[in-house]
Amino acid sequence: MAGSRSFERGLEYLDAVSGLEVGDGSVTAVVHGTDVYEVELALGGDDGLSGWCDCPYGQEGNFCKHCVAVGLTVLRRAKTIPHQRAAARARTSGLEEWLSALSRDELLALVREQVAEDRELRRRLELRAAAARSDLGTVRERIMVLIDPRPFARYGYVEYADAAGYGRQVAEAAAALRALTTGGQAAQAVGLAEEAIRVLGKAYGDIDDSDGVVGQVAAAVAEAHLEACRVARPDPTRLAEWLAGTVLDDSNDVTDLDPLNYADVLGPSGLTRMRQLATEAFRRGPSGWAARYLMERLVKAEGDVDTLVALHAQDLDPSGATHLLIAEELESAGRSGEALAWAERGLRDCATETYIDGRLVDYVCVRYAQTGRPADAVAVRRDRFRVERSLAAYRQLRSAARAADCWEAERAAALATLEEDARSEQGGRYGGPVLIDALLDDGDLDAAWREAAGRADDRQWERLADLSREMSPAEALGVYLRLVERSKEPTGDRAYEHLARLLLGARECHRALGTEDPFTAYLAGLRTELKRRRKLMSILDRYGL
Repeated sequence: MAGSRSFERGLEYLDAVSGLEVGDGSVTAVVHGTDVYEVELALGGDDGLSGWCDCPYGQEGNFCKHCVAVGLTVLRRAKTIPHQRAAARARTSGLEEWLSALSRDELLALVREQVAEDRELRRRLELRAAAARSDLGTVRERIMVLIDPRPFARYGYVEYADAAGYGRQVAEAAAALRALTTGGQAAQAVGLAEEAIRVLGKAYGDIDDSDGVVGQVAAAVAEAHLEACRVARPDPTRLAEWLAGTVLDDSNDVTDLDPLNYADVLGPSGLTRMRQLATEAFRRGPSGWAARYLMERLVKAEGDVDTLVALHAQDLDPSGATHLLIAEELESAGRSGEALAWAERGLRDCATETYIDGRLVDYVCVRYAQTGRPADAVAVRRDRFRVERSLAAYRQLRSAARAADCWEAERAAALATLEEDARSEQGGRYGGPVLIDALLDDGDLDAAWREAAGRADDRQWERLADLSREMSPAEALGVYLRLVERSKEPTGDRAYEHLARLLLGARECHRALGTEDPFTAYLAGLRTELKRRRKLMSILDRYGL
Protein backbone atom coordinates (compact mmCIF):
# COMPACT_ATOMS: atom_id res chain seq x y z
CA MET A 1 0.00 0.00 0.00
CA ALA A 2 2.84 2.39 0.77
CA GLY A 3 5.23 1.54 -2.04
CA SER A 4 8.86 0.62 -1.48
CA ARG A 5 10.11 4.14 -0.73
CA SER A 6 7.55 4.99 1.97
CA PHE A 7 7.84 1.48 3.38
CA GLU A 8 11.63 1.78 3.76
CA ARG A 9 11.28 5.21 5.37
CA GLY A 10 8.56 3.89 7.67
CA LEU A 11 11.05 1.40 9.10
CA GLU A 12 13.04 4.35 10.43
CA TYR A 13 10.06 5.58 12.49
CA LEU A 14 9.28 2.45 14.49
CA ASP A 15 10.74 4.01 17.64
CA ALA A 16 8.75 7.21 17.07
CA VAL A 17 5.32 5.62 17.58
CA SER A 18 3.53 6.33 20.84
CA GLY A 19 0.03 6.30 22.27
CA LEU A 20 -1.02 3.20 20.32
CA GLU A 21 -4.70 2.41 20.87
CA VAL A 22 -6.43 -0.58 19.32
CA GLY A 23 -10.20 -0.64 18.93
CA ASP A 24 -12.50 -3.21 17.30
CA GLY A 25 -12.00 -1.85 13.81
CA SER A 26 -9.26 0.74 14.00
CA VAL A 27 -5.86 1.63 15.39
CA THR A 28 -4.80 5.13 16.41
CA ALA A 29 -1.37 6.40 17.39
CA VAL A 30 0.93 9.40 17.38
CA VAL A 31 4.17 9.45 15.36
CA HIS A 32 6.89 11.97 16.20
CA GLY A 33 8.57 13.14 13.00
CA THR A 34 9.22 16.63 11.68
CA ASP A 35 6.06 17.38 13.63
CA VAL A 36 3.74 15.29 15.79
CA TYR A 37 1.34 13.45 13.48
CA GLU A 38 -1.88 11.64 14.28
CA VAL A 39 -2.39 8.34 12.45
CA GLU A 40 -5.46 6.13 12.15
CA LEU A 41 -5.55 2.73 10.47
CA ALA A 42 -8.94 1.22 9.63
CA LEU A 43 -9.02 -2.58 9.69
CA GLY A 44 -11.43 -4.54 7.54
CA GLY A 45 -13.74 -3.24 4.80
CA ASP A 46 -13.40 -3.84 1.07
CA ASP A 47 -9.66 -3.11 0.96
CA GLY A 48 -8.72 -4.89 4.18
CA LEU A 49 -6.65 -1.94 5.42
CA SER A 50 -6.68 1.81 4.94
CA GLY A 51 -4.69 4.56 6.58
CA TRP A 52 -5.04 8.25 7.36
CA CYS A 53 -2.36 10.64 8.62
CA ASP A 54 -2.41 14.40 9.05
CA CYS A 55 1.09 14.84 7.61
CA PRO A 56 1.16 16.71 4.25
CA TYR A 57 1.80 13.52 2.26
CA GLY A 58 -0.90 11.61 4.13
CA GLN A 59 -3.44 14.41 3.61
CA GLU A 60 -3.01 13.88 -0.13
CA GLY A 61 -4.52 10.43 0.35
CA ASN A 62 -1.27 8.46 0.48
CA PHE A 63 -0.42 5.56 2.79
CA CYS A 64 2.59 7.41 4.22
CA LYS A 65 5.67 6.36 6.19
CA HIS A 66 3.88 7.21 9.46
CA CYS A 67 1.06 4.79 8.57
CA VAL A 68 3.71 2.16 7.81
CA ALA A 69 5.36 2.71 11.19
CA VAL A 70 2.06 2.34 13.05
CA GLY A 71 1.07 -0.78 11.05
CA LEU A 72 4.41 -2.47 11.69
CA THR A 73 4.18 -1.54 15.37
CA VAL A 74 0.83 -3.31 15.54
CA LEU A 75 2.39 -6.41 13.95
CA ARG A 76 5.28 -6.28 16.40
CA ARG A 77 2.85 -6.23 19.30
CA ALA A 78 0.44 -8.81 17.88
CA LYS A 79 0.42 -10.88 21.07
CA THR A 80 -0.79 -7.92 23.13
CA ILE A 81 -3.49 -6.79 20.68
CA PRO A 82 -6.36 -8.85 22.23
CA HIS A 83 -5.51 -7.34 25.63
CA GLN A 84 -5.38 -3.81 24.19
CA ARG A 85 -8.69 -4.32 22.40
CA ALA A 86 -10.31 -5.52 25.62
CA ALA A 87 -8.84 -2.53 27.44
CA ALA A 88 -10.28 -0.20 24.78
CA ARG A 89 -13.72 -1.72 25.28
CA ALA A 90 -13.36 -1.29 29.03
CA ARG A 91 -12.39 2.36 28.59
CA THR A 92 -15.42 2.97 26.37
CA SER A 93 -17.69 1.27 28.86
CA GLY A 94 -16.16 3.26 31.69
CA LEU A 95 -16.68 6.51 29.83
CA GLU A 96 -20.33 5.65 29.19
CA GLU A 97 -20.87 4.86 32.87
CA TRP A 98 -19.15 8.07 33.97
CA LEU A 99 -21.19 10.24 31.59
CA SER A 100 -24.41 8.56 32.70
CA ALA A 101 -23.60 9.35 36.31
CA LEU A 102 -23.03 13.08 35.73
CA SER A 103 -25.72 15.56 36.72
CA ARG A 104 -27.30 17.94 34.22
CA ASP A 105 -25.13 20.83 35.41
CA GLU A 106 -21.98 18.72 35.21
CA LEU A 107 -22.81 17.62 31.66
CA LEU A 108 -23.48 21.23 30.64
CA ALA A 109 -20.14 22.31 32.08
CA LEU A 110 -18.39 19.52 30.19
CA VAL A 111 -20.08 20.42 26.89
CA ARG A 112 -19.25 24.11 27.36
CA GLU A 113 -15.62 23.20 27.99
CA GLN A 114 -15.45 21.16 24.80
CA VAL A 115 -17.26 23.82 22.75
CA ALA A 116 -14.73 26.41 23.88
CA GLU A 117 -11.82 24.22 22.72
CA ASP A 118 -13.24 22.63 19.54
CA ARG A 119 -14.35 25.08 16.85
CA GLU A 120 -15.85 22.38 14.59
CA LEU A 121 -17.90 20.99 17.45
CA ARG A 122 -19.12 24.50 18.28
CA ARG A 123 -20.20 25.09 14.67
CA ARG A 124 -22.10 21.79 14.58
CA LEU A 125 -23.90 22.51 17.82
CA GLU A 126 -24.69 26.10 16.81
CA LEU A 127 -26.30 24.78 13.66
CA ARG A 128 -28.33 22.19 15.55
CA ALA A 129 -29.39 24.80 18.09
CA ALA A 130 -30.61 27.09 15.32
CA ALA A 131 -32.54 24.20 13.78
CA ALA A 132 -34.09 23.32 17.13
CA ARG A 133 -35.39 26.85 17.70
CA SER A 134 -36.59 27.11 14.08
CA ASP A 135 -34.16 29.95 13.32
CA LEU A 136 -34.35 29.18 9.61
CA GLY A 137 -32.40 32.26 8.58
CA THR A 138 -29.39 31.17 10.60
CA VAL A 139 -29.77 27.55 9.50
CA ARG A 140 -29.86 28.50 5.82
CA GLU A 141 -26.89 30.84 6.21
CA ARG A 142 -24.83 28.17 7.98
CA ILE A 143 -25.73 25.43 5.49
CA MET A 144 -24.80 27.67 2.56
CA VAL A 145 -21.47 28.44 4.24
CA LEU A 146 -20.82 24.74 4.80
CA ILE A 147 -21.43 23.76 1.17
CA ASP A 148 -19.56 26.76 -0.29
CA PRO A 149 -16.38 25.29 -1.86
CA ARG A 150 -14.62 28.62 -2.35
CA PRO A 151 -12.64 28.58 0.93
CA PHE A 152 -11.13 25.27 -0.23
CA ALA A 153 -10.51 26.37 -3.82
CA ARG A 154 -7.10 27.97 -3.54
CA TYR A 155 -6.50 27.94 -7.29
CA GLY A 156 -10.08 28.12 -8.50
CA TYR A 157 -10.81 24.45 -7.82
CA VAL A 158 -10.76 22.10 -4.84
CA GLU A 159 -7.62 19.98 -4.97
CA TYR A 160 -7.49 16.32 -3.94
CA ALA A 161 -5.85 17.14 -0.60
CA ASP A 162 -8.69 19.52 0.34
CA ALA A 163 -11.61 17.38 -0.84
CA ALA A 164 -11.88 15.45 2.46
CA GLY A 165 -12.10 18.68 4.49
CA TYR A 166 -14.77 20.05 2.21
CA GLY A 167 -16.61 16.73 2.43
CA ARG A 168 -16.70 16.95 6.22
CA GLN A 169 -18.42 20.31 5.98
CA VAL A 170 -21.00 18.97 3.52
CA ALA A 171 -21.64 16.09 5.93
CA GLU A 172 -22.40 18.66 8.64
CA ALA A 173 -24.92 20.29 6.29
CA ALA A 174 -26.60 16.93 5.70
CA ALA A 175 -26.83 16.35 9.45
CA ALA A 176 -28.43 19.78 9.91
CA LEU A 177 -31.02 19.02 7.24
CA ARG A 178 -31.95 15.78 9.00
CA ALA A 179 -32.18 17.68 12.29
CA LEU A 180 -34.64 20.11 10.71
CA THR A 181 -36.84 17.22 9.60
CA THR A 182 -36.83 15.50 12.97
CA GLY A 183 -37.44 18.87 14.62
CA GLY A 184 -40.73 19.43 12.82
CA GLN A 185 -39.35 21.62 10.01
CA ALA A 186 -39.48 19.07 7.18
CA ALA A 187 -40.98 21.49 4.61
CA GLN A 188 -38.14 23.94 5.21
CA ALA A 189 -35.63 21.08 5.01
CA VAL A 190 -36.99 20.18 1.55
CA GLY A 191 -36.30 23.66 0.19
CA LEU A 192 -32.87 23.95 1.79
CA ALA A 193 -31.85 20.48 0.55
CA GLU A 194 -32.86 21.37 -3.00
CA GLU A 195 -30.80 24.56 -2.82
CA ALA A 196 -27.83 22.60 -1.42
CA ILE A 197 -28.09 19.98 -4.18
CA ARG A 198 -28.11 22.76 -6.80
CA VAL A 199 -24.95 24.37 -5.34
CA LEU A 200 -23.18 21.01 -5.03
CA GLY A 201 -24.07 20.12 -8.61
CA LYS A 202 -22.53 23.31 -9.97
CA ALA A 203 -19.41 23.03 -7.78
CA TYR A 204 -18.64 19.36 -8.33
CA GLY A 205 -16.96 19.81 -11.69
CA ASP A 206 -14.25 21.86 -9.97
CA ILE A 207 -13.48 19.31 -7.25
CA ASP A 208 -10.85 16.56 -7.46
CA ASP A 209 -12.97 13.88 -5.83
CA SER A 210 -10.77 10.92 -6.78
CA ASP A 211 -11.70 9.03 -3.61
CA GLY A 212 -15.42 9.79 -3.97
CA VAL A 213 -15.60 11.48 -0.55
CA VAL A 214 -17.62 14.46 -1.73
CA GLY A 215 -19.87 12.22 -3.83
CA GLN A 216 -20.70 10.15 -0.75
CA VAL A 217 -21.66 13.12 1.41
CA ALA A 218 -23.60 14.67 -1.48
CA ALA A 219 -25.58 11.43 -1.56
CA ALA A 220 -26.26 12.00 2.15
CA VAL A 221 -27.70 15.43 1.29
CA ALA A 222 -29.92 13.80 -1.35
CA GLU A 223 -31.02 11.21 1.21
CA ALA A 224 -31.87 14.02 3.65
CA HIS A 225 -34.03 15.57 0.90
CA LEU A 226 -35.88 12.30 0.37
CA GLU A 227 -36.46 11.88 4.12
CA ALA A 228 -37.80 15.43 4.36
CA CYS A 229 -40.13 14.84 1.38
CA ARG A 230 -41.55 11.72 2.98
CA VAL A 231 -42.42 13.71 6.09
CA ALA A 232 -43.48 17.02 4.52
CA ARG A 233 -45.35 15.54 1.52
CA PRO A 234 -44.73 18.48 -0.85
CA ASP A 235 -46.93 19.16 -3.88
CA PRO A 236 -46.43 16.10 -6.18
CA THR A 237 -46.42 18.12 -9.41
CA ARG A 238 -43.85 20.60 -8.14
CA LEU A 239 -41.67 17.76 -6.78
CA ALA A 240 -41.90 15.92 -10.12
CA GLU A 241 -40.80 19.04 -11.98
CA TRP A 242 -37.87 19.59 -9.61
CA LEU A 243 -36.74 15.96 -9.84
CA ALA A 244 -37.00 15.89 -13.63
CA GLY A 245 -35.16 19.19 -13.94
CA THR A 246 -32.36 18.01 -11.65
CA VAL A 247 -31.94 14.65 -13.36
CA LEU A 248 -31.97 16.23 -16.83
CA ASP A 249 -29.51 18.99 -15.87
CA ASP A 250 -26.22 18.02 -17.52
CA SER A 251 -24.28 20.26 -15.14
CA ASN A 252 -25.41 18.34 -12.07
CA ASP A 253 -23.43 15.10 -11.88
CA VAL A 254 -22.79 14.85 -8.16
CA THR A 255 -26.06 13.29 -6.97
CA ASP A 256 -27.49 10.15 -8.55
CA LEU A 257 -31.14 10.92 -7.90
CA ASP A 258 -33.39 7.98 -8.68
CA PRO A 259 -36.96 9.24 -9.23
CA LEU A 260 -38.34 5.82 -8.32
CA ASN A 261 -37.16 6.36 -4.73
CA TYR A 262 -39.77 9.14 -4.57
CA ALA A 263 -42.62 7.07 -5.97
CA ASP A 264 -44.52 6.95 -2.68
CA VAL A 265 -44.26 10.74 -2.34
CA LEU A 266 -45.05 11.53 -5.98
CA GLY A 267 -48.11 9.33 -6.15
CA PRO A 268 -50.01 8.80 -9.41
CA SER A 269 -50.24 12.50 -10.28
CA GLY A 270 -46.56 13.18 -9.70
CA LEU A 271 -45.45 10.10 -11.65
CA THR A 272 -47.75 11.11 -14.53
CA ARG A 273 -46.24 14.59 -14.62
CA MET A 274 -42.73 13.20 -14.54
CA ARG A 275 -43.56 10.81 -17.38
CA GLN A 276 -44.77 13.78 -19.44
CA LEU A 277 -41.54 15.69 -18.81
CA ALA A 278 -39.39 12.63 -19.53
CA THR A 279 -41.26 11.95 -22.79
CA GLU A 280 -40.81 15.55 -23.94
CA ALA A 281 -37.08 15.51 -23.11
CA PHE A 282 -36.61 12.15 -24.84
CA ARG A 283 -38.31 13.38 -28.00
CA ARG A 284 -36.08 16.47 -28.07
CA GLY A 285 -32.88 14.48 -27.58
CA PRO A 286 -33.33 10.70 -27.73
CA SER A 287 -29.57 10.16 -27.62
CA GLY A 288 -29.12 12.13 -24.39
CA TRP A 289 -28.06 9.97 -21.47
CA ALA A 290 -30.12 11.76 -18.81
CA ALA A 291 -33.34 11.78 -20.82
CA ARG A 292 -32.91 8.10 -21.66
CA TYR A 293 -32.15 7.21 -18.04
CA LEU A 294 -35.21 9.04 -16.75
CA MET A 295 -37.44 7.50 -19.39
CA GLU A 296 -36.15 3.98 -18.75
CA ARG A 297 -36.59 4.29 -15.00
CA LEU A 298 -40.20 5.48 -15.31
CA VAL A 299 -41.14 2.85 -17.88
CA LYS A 300 -39.59 0.18 -15.68
CA ALA A 301 -41.65 1.41 -12.73
CA GLU A 302 -44.80 1.07 -14.83
CA GLY A 303 -43.91 -2.53 -15.63
CA ASP A 304 -44.16 -1.90 -19.39
CA VAL A 305 -41.54 -4.43 -20.51
CA ASP A 306 -42.22 -4.04 -24.25
CA THR A 307 -41.71 -0.28 -24.15
CA LEU A 308 -38.59 -0.74 -22.03
CA VAL A 309 -37.17 -3.24 -24.54
CA ALA A 310 -37.93 -0.84 -27.38
CA LEU A 311 -36.07 1.94 -25.55
CA HIS A 312 -33.01 -0.23 -24.98
CA ALA A 313 -33.12 -1.47 -28.59
CA GLN A 314 -32.69 2.06 -29.93
CA ASP A 315 -29.10 2.19 -28.69
CA LEU A 316 -27.47 -1.25 -28.81
CA ASP A 317 -23.91 -1.35 -27.50
CA PRO A 318 -21.46 -3.13 -29.86
CA SER A 319 -20.17 -5.20 -26.93
CA GLY A 320 -23.56 -6.91 -26.52
CA ALA A 321 -24.15 -5.37 -23.07
CA THR A 322 -27.51 -3.90 -24.12
CA HIS A 323 -28.66 -7.22 -25.61
CA LEU A 324 -27.90 -8.80 -22.24
CA LEU A 325 -29.81 -6.07 -20.40
CA ILE A 326 -32.86 -6.70 -22.59
CA ALA A 327 -32.56 -10.44 -22.05
CA GLU A 328 -32.46 -9.97 -18.28
CA GLU A 329 -35.53 -7.70 -18.32
CA LEU A 330 -37.46 -10.29 -20.35
CA GLU A 331 -36.24 -13.08 -18.09
CA SER A 332 -37.48 -11.16 -15.03
CA ALA A 333 -40.87 -10.82 -16.72
CA GLY A 334 -41.07 -14.59 -17.16
CA ARG A 335 -40.47 -14.47 -20.92
CA SER A 336 -37.48 -16.82 -21.04
CA GLY A 337 -37.82 -17.77 -24.70
CA GLU A 338 -37.72 -14.15 -25.85
CA ALA A 339 -34.85 -13.46 -23.45
CA LEU A 340 -32.71 -16.20 -24.98
CA ALA A 341 -33.61 -15.03 -28.48
CA TRP A 342 -32.34 -11.52 -27.67
CA ALA A 343 -29.15 -12.92 -26.16
CA GLU A 344 -28.58 -15.07 -29.27
CA ARG A 345 -29.18 -12.02 -31.44
CA GLY A 346 -26.49 -10.24 -29.42
CA LEU A 347 -24.01 -12.99 -30.22
CA ARG A 348 -24.83 -12.71 -33.91
CA ASP A 349 -24.67 -8.91 -33.97
CA CYS A 350 -21.32 -8.90 -32.17
CA ALA A 351 -19.85 -12.01 -33.80
CA THR A 352 -16.95 -10.15 -35.44
CA GLU A 353 -16.11 -7.98 -32.42
CA THR A 354 -12.84 -8.84 -30.70
CA TYR A 355 -14.36 -7.71 -27.41
CA ILE A 356 -17.82 -8.87 -26.43
CA ASP A 357 -19.34 -8.66 -22.99
CA GLY A 358 -18.41 -11.98 -21.40
CA ARG A 359 -21.61 -11.96 -19.34
CA LEU A 360 -23.65 -12.23 -22.54
CA VAL A 361 -21.70 -15.29 -23.66
CA ASP A 362 -22.02 -16.81 -20.19
CA TYR A 363 -25.76 -16.11 -20.17
CA VAL A 364 -26.33 -17.97 -23.44
CA CYS A 365 -24.10 -20.91 -22.49
CA VAL A 366 -25.77 -21.30 -19.10
CA ARG A 367 -29.22 -21.31 -20.72
CA TYR A 368 -28.06 -23.90 -23.25
CA ALA A 369 -26.73 -26.10 -20.45
CA GLN A 370 -29.99 -25.74 -18.51
CA THR A 371 -32.05 -26.77 -21.53
CA GLY A 372 -29.93 -29.78 -22.49
CA ARG A 373 -28.02 -28.17 -25.37
CA PRO A 374 -24.33 -28.68 -24.43
CA ALA A 375 -23.25 -28.94 -28.08
CA ASP A 376 -24.66 -25.49 -28.75
CA ALA A 377 -22.71 -24.12 -25.77
CA VAL A 378 -19.53 -25.62 -27.25
CA ALA A 379 -20.31 -23.95 -30.59
CA VAL A 380 -20.65 -20.55 -28.88
CA ARG A 381 -17.38 -20.99 -27.01
CA ARG A 382 -15.68 -22.21 -30.19
CA ASP A 383 -16.79 -19.14 -32.15
CA ARG A 384 -15.58 -16.78 -29.42
CA PHE A 385 -12.26 -18.60 -29.17
CA ARG A 386 -11.65 -18.24 -32.89
CA VAL A 387 -12.18 -14.47 -32.63
CA GLU A 388 -10.35 -13.85 -29.35
CA ARG A 389 -7.65 -16.55 -29.44
CA SER A 390 -6.85 -15.91 -25.77
CA LEU A 391 -6.05 -18.25 -22.90
CA ALA A 392 -9.32 -17.28 -21.19
CA ALA A 393 -11.33 -18.21 -24.28
CA TYR A 394 -9.39 -21.49 -24.55
CA ARG A 395 -10.24 -22.35 -20.94
CA GLN A 396 -13.93 -21.59 -21.48
CA LEU A 397 -13.99 -23.77 -24.59
CA ARG A 398 -12.30 -26.58 -22.68
CA SER A 399 -14.86 -26.40 -19.86
CA ALA A 400 -17.81 -26.47 -22.28
CA ALA A 401 -16.34 -29.27 -24.40
CA ARG A 402 -15.62 -31.44 -21.39
CA ALA A 403 -19.22 -31.03 -20.28
CA ALA A 404 -20.28 -32.16 -23.77
CA ASP A 405 -17.69 -34.99 -23.76
CA CYS A 406 -15.97 -33.76 -26.93
CA TRP A 407 -12.83 -32.06 -25.66
CA GLU A 408 -10.34 -34.29 -27.44
CA ALA A 409 -11.54 -33.26 -30.88
CA GLU A 410 -12.09 -29.63 -29.88
CA ARG A 411 -8.62 -29.45 -28.34
CA ALA A 412 -6.93 -30.63 -31.49
CA ALA A 413 -8.71 -28.00 -33.56
CA ALA A 414 -8.07 -25.26 -30.99
CA LEU A 415 -4.36 -26.06 -30.77
CA ALA A 416 -4.12 -26.04 -34.55
CA THR A 417 -5.63 -22.55 -34.55
CA LEU A 418 -3.17 -21.37 -31.91
CA GLU A 419 -0.24 -22.96 -33.75
CA GLU A 420 -1.23 -21.07 -36.88
CA ASP A 421 -1.49 -17.90 -34.83
CA ALA A 422 1.95 -18.52 -33.27
CA ARG A 423 3.54 -18.72 -36.71
CA SER A 424 1.94 -15.50 -37.88
CA GLU A 425 3.21 -11.98 -37.28
CA GLN A 426 0.51 -11.56 -34.62
CA GLY A 427 1.67 -14.61 -32.68
CA GLY A 428 3.05 -12.55 -29.84
CA ARG A 429 0.23 -10.10 -29.40
CA TYR A 430 -0.46 -11.42 -25.88
CA GLY A 431 3.25 -11.72 -24.97
CA GLY A 432 4.54 -15.14 -25.96
CA PRO A 433 2.24 -17.23 -28.17
CA VAL A 434 -1.03 -18.24 -26.51
CA LEU A 435 -0.29 -21.76 -27.77
CA ILE A 436 2.38 -22.16 -25.10
CA ASP A 437 0.10 -20.82 -22.37
CA ALA A 438 -2.61 -23.26 -23.46
CA LEU A 439 -0.22 -26.23 -23.37
CA LEU A 440 1.03 -25.20 -19.93
CA ASP A 441 -2.54 -24.80 -18.71
CA ASP A 442 -3.34 -28.29 -19.97
CA GLY A 443 -0.26 -29.68 -18.21
CA ASP A 444 1.14 -30.91 -21.55
CA LEU A 445 4.75 -30.11 -20.67
CA ASP A 446 6.38 -32.18 -23.41
CA ALA A 447 4.51 -30.27 -26.10
CA ALA A 448 5.19 -26.99 -24.29
CA TRP A 449 8.95 -27.67 -24.33
CA ARG A 450 8.81 -28.36 -28.07
CA GLU A 451 6.90 -25.19 -28.83
CA ALA A 452 8.83 -22.94 -26.44
CA ALA A 453 12.12 -22.94 -28.37
CA GLY A 454 12.43 -19.63 -30.16
CA ARG A 455 8.89 -18.58 -29.25
CA ALA A 456 8.33 -18.38 -25.48
CA ASP A 457 8.81 -15.17 -23.56
CA ASP A 458 10.54 -15.05 -20.17
CA ARG A 459 7.27 -15.40 -18.26
CA GLN A 460 6.42 -18.60 -20.13
CA TRP A 461 9.93 -20.00 -19.74
CA GLU A 462 9.76 -19.42 -15.99
CA ARG A 463 6.34 -21.07 -15.75
CA LEU A 464 7.62 -24.04 -17.76
CA ALA A 465 10.65 -24.40 -15.48
CA ASP A 466 8.47 -24.19 -12.34
CA LEU A 467 6.22 -27.00 -13.62
CA SER A 468 9.12 -29.16 -14.86
CA ARG A 469 11.78 -28.96 -12.16
CA GLU A 470 10.72 -32.16 -10.39
CA MET A 471 10.51 -34.34 -13.52
CA SER A 472 13.11 -32.55 -15.68
CA PRO A 473 15.46 -30.71 -13.29
CA ALA A 474 18.33 -30.40 -15.77
CA GLU A 475 16.19 -28.67 -18.41
CA ALA A 476 14.54 -26.45 -15.79
CA LEU A 477 17.94 -25.51 -14.34
CA GLY A 478 19.13 -24.24 -17.71
CA VAL A 479 16.07 -22.00 -17.92
CA TYR A 480 16.51 -20.61 -14.40
CA LEU A 481 20.18 -19.79 -14.91
CA ARG A 482 19.45 -18.06 -18.21
CA LEU A 483 16.70 -15.98 -16.60
CA VAL A 484 18.96 -15.12 -13.65
CA GLU A 485 21.51 -13.62 -16.03
CA ARG A 486 18.77 -11.50 -17.62
CA SER A 487 17.48 -10.41 -14.22
CA LYS A 488 20.76 -9.09 -12.79
CA GLU A 489 20.45 -5.66 -14.40
CA PRO A 490 17.04 -4.41 -13.13
CA THR A 491 16.94 -2.85 -9.66
CA GLY A 492 14.24 -2.29 -7.06
CA ASP A 493 12.42 -4.47 -4.55
CA ARG A 494 10.22 -6.22 -7.10
CA ALA A 495 13.16 -7.08 -9.34
CA TYR A 496 15.17 -8.37 -6.39
CA GLU A 497 12.31 -10.54 -5.15
CA HIS A 498 11.98 -12.02 -8.64
CA LEU A 499 15.70 -12.73 -8.82
CA ALA A 500 15.50 -14.50 -5.46
CA ARG A 501 12.62 -16.69 -6.69
CA LEU A 502 14.64 -17.71 -9.74
CA LEU A 503 17.60 -18.64 -7.55
CA LEU A 504 15.36 -20.70 -5.28
CA GLY A 505 14.14 -22.60 -8.34
CA ALA A 506 17.72 -23.19 -9.47
CA ARG A 507 18.65 -24.46 -6.00
CA GLU A 508 15.76 -26.96 -6.08
CA CYS A 509 17.00 -28.26 -9.43
CA HIS A 510 20.57 -28.68 -8.13
CA ARG A 511 19.24 -30.53 -5.11
CA ALA A 512 17.25 -32.88 -7.35
CA LEU A 513 20.39 -33.46 -9.44
CA GLY A 514 22.66 -33.89 -6.39
CA THR A 515 24.88 -31.00 -7.50
CA GLU A 516 24.54 -28.54 -4.64
CA ASP A 517 28.24 -27.65 -4.49
CA PRO A 518 28.27 -26.02 -7.94
CA PHE A 519 25.21 -23.98 -6.96
CA THR A 520 26.92 -22.83 -3.77
CA ALA A 521 29.90 -21.64 -5.80
CA TYR A 522 27.64 -19.97 -8.38
CA LEU A 523 25.67 -18.17 -5.68
CA ALA A 524 28.84 -16.97 -3.98
CA GLY A 525 30.07 -15.53 -7.26
CA LEU A 526 26.76 -13.82 -7.87
CA ARG A 527 26.73 -12.25 -4.40
CA THR A 528 30.27 -10.98 -4.93
CA GLU A 529 29.29 -9.49 -8.29
CA LEU A 530 26.25 -7.71 -6.87
CA LYS A 531 27.47 -7.02 -3.33
CA ARG A 532 26.96 -3.25 -3.60
CA ARG A 533 23.20 -3.78 -3.80
CA ARG A 534 22.59 -3.95 -0.08
CA LYS A 535 18.84 -4.38 -0.37
CA LEU A 536 19.33 -7.34 -2.70
CA MET A 537 21.77 -8.89 -0.22
CA SER A 538 19.21 -8.53 2.60
CA ILE A 539 16.52 -10.18 0.47
CA LEU A 540 18.84 -13.06 -0.43
CA ASP A 541 19.67 -13.45 3.25
CA ARG A 542 15.97 -13.59 4.08
CA TYR A 543 15.51 -16.47 1.63
CA GLY A 544 18.59 -18.30 2.91
CA LEU A 545 20.50 -17.75 -0.33
